Parts: sequence; structure tokens; C-alpha cells
Amino acid sequence: MKKQLFIPFIFLLSFPFLKTNAQQYKKSEPFAHTFSIVAIDKDAGEMAVGVQSHWFSVGSIVSWGKSGVGVVATQSFVNPAYGPEGLELMGEGKTPMEALDLLTAKDEGKEFRQIAFLDVTGNIATFTGDKCVESAGHINGNNFSVQANMMLNDEVVPAMAQAFETNKKLPLAERVVQTLHAAQAAGGDIRGKQSAVLLVFNTEKVEHEWLDKKISLRVDDHENPLIELERLLKVHRAYEHMNNGDLAVEHGNMAKALEEYSAAEQMFPENLEMKYWKAIALANNNRMDKALPIFKEIFTKEPNWKKMTKRLPASGLLEVSDENMEKILNINK
Repeated sequence: MKKQLFIPFIFLLSFPFLKTNAQQYKKSEPFAHTFSIVAIDKDAGEMAVGVQSHWFSVGSIVSWGKSGVGVVATQSFVNPAYGPEGLELMGEGKTPMEALDLLTAKDEGKEFRQIAFLDVTGNIATFTGDKCVESAGHINGNNFSVQANMMLNDEVVPAMAQAFETNKKLPLAERVVQTLHAAQAAGGDIRGKQSAVLLVFNTEKVEHEWLDKKISLRVDDHENPLIELERLLKVHRAYEHMNNGDLAVEHGNMAKALEEYSAAEQMFPENLEMKYWKAIALANNNRMDKALPIFKEIFTKEPNWKKMTKRLPASGLLEVSDENMEKILNINK
């Protein structure tokens, strides 16, 4: 296996220019190396791409995807055209290998590239050019590919593959993050670490463009980007519960709302907003004995939440008797 992962970002060329002209490697251009994973969970209907690099804002150029089509990682001396053009070709029905062959055939700098394509069926195509900086290489597995260049040693890519295989019980996003952690633990980028990204897409096409990304998390500049990425993913999961609680309120299912808000609050017990909406759900379920102590804590720490509470009945978000409303508003007197 060839070892090395490295990602330079070249921003001088516009995407329209790249559409018909291959990006050429120039020694004067900046570069950034990286390690990445593309993967699919067919049962969950999710595809993901995750990356870490010692380069600013790696998520702005390396990671690409589209629901109902596939995901792409384009790294080493980065040719960003591989992202949108690869997705376009796969969207037209080309296999990942057919798409990759078409793009590398017109790329005079292909030996400096490292690319991974994955489509909605789990088909994979990868390429590590001969001139990628050591240690560079890739491994294709069942429903995933891991690739890296400019790594400290030859153990990084195998460690990634093993981590993905041994974390099968985790949701895809968490599984990808653990795979990235394994790469860093094995040595990671020879230069260190700076940024990371995690994108998750649906295997099925979505009706609206704003629903394309199920998860979109970027850490552009951080001392420990994977630690921060993992934290953001936990926050994302908590707010998924919050959003589900909001939907339950819209449908008048206050019991479900309470369940979802409570799940979020358990993940971040010091978050006042999560506490607040749990209290609202309790009040709406006529469980004032549980709700009032929470309101008291919140109003003491931040009085503006009391002002918020006065506004909710007009929107139908707080439906309690006048007597209970008085109890809530006077709880900290």
C-alpha cells in the first residue's frame, strides 16, 4: 500500500475554468495534506465524508457530497473540480470508477492528487498519485474508503480501516469521527492538526436543497479539531432532540415533546434553553410540580426567560390555566 496524504489548496482557478481545464501542480502553490474517509450506512440511508488536516478550513475544499448521488474527498494537491464534477458524473449514472477515470484522464497533475468517490450503492473508486507526499495510501473496505497523504508513518491508513470496522454499532457520523481519531492516534499528519469536517448526506434524493445535508459540521482552525468536531456532533445530536420536540409541539403531542426535550437536557444539563423547553413541556402536560423548580432555576440565572414565558401563550406554545401561569411567573418571588 502506498502511504501518504497531503492536501494543497489552490484557489486561483475558478470552478468554470476548472470545468474545461485540468488543474496543474505548481511548486509555488500552497499545499495541505490530510486524512479522510468516505463511507455509507445503507441501513440508515446515510453517506458521510470526514476529514482532518493541518491546513486552514479543510472543509471548504476537500469534502463534497449530494443526497441521492454520493460523496467525494479530493485532497493532496487539491483539484476542487473533482468534487462538483465527480458528483455530476455520478448523478448522471456513471459509476465512481467511470467518473474518476474520466476526470483523471484530463488532469495533467493527477499524480499529485488523492481522490475518493463513493456512490449511493456503496461502490467506491480511489486514486493516490505517485507524487503524493509520503506516507500516502488508501484502503478500500466494505462500504468505505480511507485515504491519507503526508502522514507521519505507514500505520495511519490501516488504523483508520480497523477503527471503522470495529465501530459498527455506532451511527455513521460517530463511526467516522472515531475513524479520524484512530488516524490521529496512529501518528496523523506529520505537520500536526488544524481543521476538520464532517458531512452526512441521505442516500435518497431530497425534495428541497436545504435538506441536502443531514449533518454539516466544520472546525476551521483549532488546536484539537477532532475533539471540537466530536463536541459539535454531540451538540448536533442534542439539538436534533430539541427539533423533534418542537415538531411534537406543532402536532400537539406534548408527551412526545417532553420526551425529546428531556433527552436533549440530559446531554447538556447546564444548557438553560434545553432546561427551559423541558419545563414548558412539563407545564403543558400539567406536571407543575416538576416544572416549577426548573422555571425557578432558569429565571434566577437569566430573567429574560421570564419575559419570554409571558409571550408564549399568544403563540400557542404554552397552554396553561391563568392560575398556573401566575405560579410560573411568581416562582422566584
